[in-house]
Amino acid sequence: MYDPVQLRTFLTVAQTLSFTQAAGRLGVRQSTVSQHVRRLEEATGRPLFLRDTHSVELTEDGEALLGFARTILEAHERAAAFFTGTRLRGRLRFGASEDFVLTRLPEILEGFRHEHPEVDLELTVELSGTLHERLDAGRLDLVLAKRRGPGDERGRLVWRDRMVWIGAEGLRVDPEHPVPLIVFPPPGITRARALEVLERDGRPWRIACTSGSLSGLIAAARAGLGVMAHTRGLIPPGLVRVGGLPDLGPVEFALLRGPRVSAPAEALASAVLSGADRLTRTA
Repeated sequence: MYDPVQLRTFLTVAQTLSFTQAAGRLGVRQSTVSQHVRRLEEATGRPLFLRDTHSVELTEDGEALLGFARTILEAHERAAAFFTGTRLRGRLRFGASEDFVLTRLPEILEGFRHEHPEVDLELTVELSGTLHERLDAGRLDLVLAKRRGPGDERGRLVWRDRMVWIGAEGLRVDPEHPVPLIVFPPPGITRARALEVLERDGRPWRIACTSGSLSGLIAAARAGLGVMAHTRGLIPPGLVRVGGLPDLGPVEFALLRGPRVSAPAEALASAVLSGADRLTRTA
């Protein structure tokens, strides 16, 4: 009833919220993406996306289909791997952004380890800026991290969202005083974005807390020490959006490969892309 090719197209549109970006990732025409979605909507008998000239959003039925689509595709891939008899081996150095520490990324990695037990997977969790540096230095094979900013087209787009200001419930930023910031140390991409937009807006600021770990920043924010820039879809429990500050703009997460292309890296990249909707859910 549900074509795996159409389901993969559906997941890609759901992850990028863009028919154009989905077509680019899949290497097909935008008309093909539209056709796949239309046929899937005919098969389900339900609209899966709300579309206009400016935005794409999942309907409630589209949200429901996400889990089914992922399960069907995972079963399809397991069957294909079983009957082809291929067993991956080797060492894979994978770097993941701090942003995904509290999501269900471990479930994706667990599934990969189950499917490919002979791959020696080494995981590095770091700031996106640090991961970019390590990848460029040849110390990582595959990285899931923020793109550095507008114009950065490296890697395969996994997920697009917006950055927002967050803080403790009831926190108010006094426009007469410097904005108290909770930030990662350099070369944090989120830190650089926060400072850039405040400077551009002419807003004075001060560093209220610096921590190299996401848990440290969250603790400081929950204590009411200040505000932090964060991805809208990954707001931790106990924190809320804070208004009255300049717009932080969009953020994109991408998979980037090192110069040494390997079968284990391709397999993990495929697993991450297939399960990207889980990256927006807390564990």
